[in-house]
This record gives sequence, structure tokens and C-alpha cells, in this order.
Amino acid sequence: MDTATAPWRAPLLWRTAQLLARVVVGLVARLEVTGDVPVALRHGPLILAANHISPFDPVVLTAACRVRGVAPRIMATGGLFRAPVVGPLMRRAGHIRVDRGTTAVHRSLDTAAAAVAGGSVVLLYPEGRIGLDPGMWPERGKTGAARLAFASGAPVVPVAQWGSHEVLPYRAPKGILGGIVRAVVRRPVIRVHFGAPVDLDDVLPGTPGAARRATDRIIDAITDNLAPLRPDEPDRPRHVDAGRPVDTSRAHRRRLPGG
Repeated sequence: MDTATAPWRAPLLWRTAQLLARVVVGLVARLEVTGDVPVALRHGPLILAANHISPFDPVVLTAACRVRGVAPRIMATGGLFRAPVVGPLMRRAGHIRVDRGTTAVHRSLDTAAAAVAGGSVVLLYPEGRIGLDPGMWPERGKTGAARLAFASGAPVVPVAQWGSHEVLPYRAPKGILGGIVRAVVRRPVIRVHFGAPVDLDDVLPGTPGAARRATDRIIDAITDNLAPLRPDEPDRPRHVDAGRPVDTSRAHRRRLPGG
């Protein structure tokens, strides 16, 4: 399909995977989805920018997007695309490969920009990794989401999530069985909230520091939408994963809402 002339539509394989993800999440947790994606944007062009707290996040976000009637193309690490079974399925579903730490990472941004311009919804993690902030707040973001917004002109909707870290440990697949068994017994609440589009109108592409300012604004929006999902865990999470390292080198200075 030529995305320059026809909007991308999720193949049956991906729509089926979304339904399966909804079932899987329901088996191990209670999913609560709040907020919404404007009807006019559900089929793109749109960028979804989410915080990253657990290896279980892709399954959770796939299920949450199913609830909201969105079928995004996910920007995912190249390792998944190299896997024998998962890789071909990812490619057939239309997802976008990101080879971090290589020159090919720039090609992935070009691919994503073309996908959004062609009418797709693209989901990415602005932090670029599972965050290692000790309080599990969003880290300082990479500028890819901002540059994608500049290149495509598409709106950015922040997606905040909380609770998936109680299902799978950071070092999964190590400890995955124990994590799933505990989740089935405890059935933690996983909350996902779709926020209002981030206002980037006053950030002019090409001006010095524009990508960084836009990135910080996107991370601020995710943080503002995350806070109500964890009202009784303002500083540290109750559930502590002993295998999760801590790294404060990319700490994001949180802006107070309305500030």
C-alpha cells in the first residue's frame, strides 16, 4: 500500500493481537482505562507518547488502545524484529523497527514520520528505555518524539500508565513465572490514561533548543497525567522490584502542573 495516497489500516493480524492482549491483561490484572482519543484522530495521523515502566507495557498499551478503538504502529527495539517468530509477526503487523545505538535509528524516525504522514497512529516511548528513576517517574526524554511531531505535524497525545510493573519484573524473562503467579493471585490494578494533546504550537521547529523544549513538554504532560494514577504513591512505588537498577543520571525535573 502506498501510504502517500491511502491511509494505513491495521491488518487483521494486529487487530486480533489487540484482542488477545486484552484477554491476557484481564487474566493477570484489572485494567482501568480513562481519558480518550478524539474520534477524528483514532485512525491518525497521531503520535501516542507513553511512559515506560515494565516489560509488560507493550501488552498493556496494546490492550488499552483496543479499549479506545486505536490500532497504533509501535516503535519497538530491533531485537524483537530479529526474533524467529515474533519478528515476522511484528513486520506483518506494521510495527516500526528501532535499532538503538546505531546509525539506523535515524532511518526508523524517517519511517515513522512517513507512517504518520500517511495517516497512521504511531506509539512510542519518549524515554527510550524502561525508566530507572527511583520513584518510577518519567525520565528525561530522548528527542525522537518531538522530532517526529515536527516532521509530521501530527498531534502528540500523552499516555500515562501505572501498575504494569507489578506483573513482570524488570529482568524478565528472569523471574517471569513468579511474577505472573503473584499477579494472578493479587490481581493488581493497571491504570492507563489518555491525556489531552500536548500544545507545541509555540515551539518553532529549527530554532535552537526546540526539540529539547518540546521533549520536556511531552514528558511534563505524561508526568501530569501519571500523578492522578498513583495518588497514594507520590514519591516511591509500593511495589519494589529488587532486580530493578536505579539510575538518576537522566532524572527529569518535574514541572508542577500549571507551572
